[in-house]
Amino acid sequence: MSLTTCTIHVIKRQERVVYLTSELAKTLKVAKARNVTLKLGSKSLYLQLKLLKKSGNQVYLPSYVYTQLRIPRSGTTLIVSDNTELRLGPLIGILTSVSPGNSAPFGSRTEFIRQFMQAGKDQAFYFGFSPRDVNWSQQTVNAVVPSGGGGWVRKVLPLPDVVYNRLPSRKAEKLASMNAFKNRFVRQGIPLFNWSFFDKWDVYNLLEDTDVFKNVPESRINPTPAQMKEMLEKHRFIYLKPTAGSLGIGIYRLTYNPRQGYYARFRRGERNVLLRFKKFESLMSLLNRQSSGLNGYVAQQGIRLIEIDSCPIDFRFHMTKNINNQWVVAAIGAKKAGRGSVTTHVRTGGQLMTPEQVLKEVLGTRAEAVLANAKETAIKLAEAIERNDRHTLGELGFDIGIDQNEHIWMFEANSKPGRSIFKHPALKEQGRRSLQYVFDYCLFLSRFRSRRDS
Repeated sequence: MSLTTCTIHVIKRQERVVYLTSELAKTLKVAKARNVTLKLGSKSLYLQLKLLKKSGNQVYLPSYVYTQLRIPRSGTTLIVSDNTELRLGPLIGILTSVSPGNSAPFGSRTEFIRQFMQAGKDQAFYFGFSPRDVNWSQQTVNAVVPSGGGGWVRKVLPLPDVVYNRLPSRKAEKLASMNAFKNRFVRQGIPLFNWSFFDKWDVYNLLEDTDVFKNVPESRINPTPAQMKEMLEKHRFIYLKPTAGSLGIGIYRLTYNPRQGYYARFRRGERNVLLRFKKFESLMSLLNRQSSGLNGYVAQQGIRLIEIDSCPIDFRFHMTKNINNQWVVAAIGAKKAGRGSVTTHVRTGGQLMTPEQVLKEVLGTRAEAVLANAKETAIKLAEAIERNDRHTLGELGFDIGIDQNEHIWMFEANSKPGRSIFKHPALKEQGRRSLQYVFDYCLFLSRFRSRRDS
């Protein structure tokens, strides 16, 4: 298998031929072939091969071939050969929801998708699509592709080489029809990664019998009042979290003080609320009113985290796979809780910082060693989740804490991590690098690698 970059040119001819420069044909080890199969995604054509005495890695395609293969643009891309099969691309499909209009077809995700498409713009073809855009009988997609000037246009393209799942709706992804839709790609040998959102209890189950379970706080799904009371007496404070929640919405921080009673801290509208109860039954009465009972919630052991100005600190670890199918820590953001807030989310008063500035202030000379331990633990957590998950993963977001004894704790894992930490000026480059890693993982999954990369 040989891999290189080529430049595609379109010529006004109607013939079943592909023209390669002799230099490119030699690199791809097809210089002696008379015929080749040229592929883009799911589409292929059997063509006569003709060599040109020109320099560089140039491909000249008659307009007939260019149109039949449904190539989205001319210009540079990767080309890989396997005997006499030549593949252009990869053709990367980003599965998401699509809105009408050309300015922001992917809604609030448009800028993120645009940035991802920049990661390998001279090495691959990209498009966005929704489930309704796929025509299985024709093996095509009514795709949304970038156009000149920053806009977007629709083009009918082949099924992709790899699918990056960024569907935004938890509810839609739970539908049997959506699972069936995604499974059709898998059955056709098209890798699809980041299968669906995790529920909080999913992650607990995936890690329960692993070596890194010691890094997961004690948790109870759909806790009974007796279990809640037992956990409060044991740990002194716990968090109550909706199993399918995100962005810190609907979380309670519950505290028990033997002399003073019970405290509940939560977010109501735009305010942080703190209430005290003398009796446990009164606390439960509030939770039943606010949350319609404890079904759909996880009770999680509270951890005494490192602090700055008496405000707890936690960390978002943005994990990605790389071109060698290995987990890497692509970025880390530190989050300092706002005063009186249940979580460290910026929207509830949290402050975004770099891990280096936080750990140096809190741990001094121990900072570097503790951060290295946290990175190593995060990679082990990602590997354990992947081993026990049935589907292909390419990204994870971990909410990680370091307690006052320097033990590492993982509170949550997100299979479609947000990117709010990259708003910090010091993390912008890490944000770009994380997208490059995702692109590299697409190369791995779609087999756009030379033998020496394997």
